[in-house]
Amino acid sequence: MTAPIPRDIPDLPALPGVPTLLPSSVPASAVVTPVRHPLTAVYRLLVALMAAAGVTLDLLLGSPVRVLSYFTIQSNILLALVFVLSARRAWSARRPLPSALAGATLLYISITGLVYHLLLAGASSPFSMTSSAAPPAGWQWISNQILHTAVPIAALLDWLFLTPPGRLHLRQAATWLLYPLAYLLFSFARGELVLPGTPGRYLYPFLDVDLHSYKNVLANALLLGLGFYALAVLMVALDHARPNPVRHRGKTGFRLQPPVG
Repeated sequence: MTAPIPRDIPDLPALPGVPTLLPSSVPASAVVTPVRHPLTAVYRLLVALMAAAGVTLDLLLGSPVRVLSYFTIQSNILLALVFVLSARRAWSARRPLPSALAGATLLYISITGLVYHLLLAGASSPFSMTSSAAPPAGWQWISNQILHTAVPIAALLDWLFLTPPGRLHLRQAATWLLYPLAYLLFSFARGELVLPGTPGRYLYPFLDVDLHSYKNVLANALLLGLGFYALAVLMVALDHARPNPVRHRGKTGFRLQPPVG
């Protein structure tokens, strides 16, 4: 015969060294079906090619070392590289690029367009680059329009209509200004290396120490820096206020779509 089963079985002690299982959250990528965005990828690739074409024209028309020293050229090169990577991710349904990188790229190309049209291209501006010289013509005019007008507008349209909102953060705005600050220091260092009296010693009139002195140039840089920061904050605010242009509604609550890459 078998012994009767006792009614009260004491709890077994926990085995030493066995970790307690913790609840874990399932990432959205594990339950969301990746979605390709071929039209977005094609658009971004075309914008990158347009920026590369404008940079190439400027390199063919001038000294490569001087051309590559311009903020305009550097911001367009950055945009071309970022848009190529972003187009590849949108085509292959991969996660988008970090928002800090995308926001910085948009800010720099916006600075390129705004500074050119508000300060450098206007005949009434005290820093105009066209008032004392003949306006650019031919291929130079085409490259100017590509780099300062077409590419910034195309980047803005991509942000407004092909990028989901709410990805930019206010804490990123200050870090985005590190590159303009580094460019200011580069401009001063370049001016010290170039012989005094050399044409184009300073690439932009508002940074020309020979004409305005260091005190006035630093004041100009401070005002521009405050304007750039205000523009960055405005970008973040608009990013959280604008509607989602790429929202896709699935048949069930589990078929949400990932952001555009």
